[in-house]
Amino acid sequence: MELENLYSYAFLEKPSLPLILPQGAASQVMLINGNGLSAIVEPGISLESFQNNDQKLIEMALCHDRVICEIFQQITVLPLRFGICFHSQESLLTHLEDHINKYRTQLKQISGKTEFTLQLIPRNPEELPVKGKGKDYFLAKKQQYQNQKNFSIAQATEKQNLIDLISKVNKFPVVIQEKEEEIKIHILVNHQDKDLILEQFLAWQKACPRWDLYWGDCLPPYHFI
Repeated sequence: MELENLYSYAFLEKPSLPLILPQGAASQVMLINGNGLSAIVEPGISLESFQNNDQKLIEMALCHDRVICEIFQQITVLPLRFGICFHSQESLLTHLEDHINKYRTQLKQISGKTEFTLQLIPRNPEELPVKGKGKDYFLAKKQQYQNQKNFSIAQATEKQNLIDLISKVNKFPVVIQEKEEEIKIHILVNHQDKDLILEQFLAWQKACPRWDLYWGDCLPPYHFI
């Protein structure tokens, strides 16, 4: 029977050993083997039916990440963005055949590596209430403004020094995402360096007293493909 509506989670080199395939959104996911490359898919999923159901879309997005992470624990995978679907097994296999060199190059680049995310949240400067009257009050407000400005400059310097330390001194590949005041530094790390980078995290915290640093889980290298 021809498989249809193949929701796709990841591409990978054809496994040499059996994989433990997790539960998908509605059924267990499947491994479809092409000529050298394989795909993790779930048949019978149509995202169009979810378009007007926010709850279903959220559940599907969470399932998407979970499946990729569970397979990633067993083998190097090329994680696909949310929402990739092929109408038939034939169209999927044709796609793999047409892009085999590109996907193999990407898989080679991330083989044996994992992604960590370092999140930076800016702290606010301590502000004491301004006292005094007249000229004294004006001078105190002026000093308060200068203190805030100095704090912001030092905060920006700490952030840039940290990025330079991670990327130029420790020589980890990084992807920087800045959204308003929140900073995310995605770091690509060899599996054998995981303990080393966790030790570095303590030093990074000390180097950034004007930021709160949060360390994410070990993830597939979403941002490096």
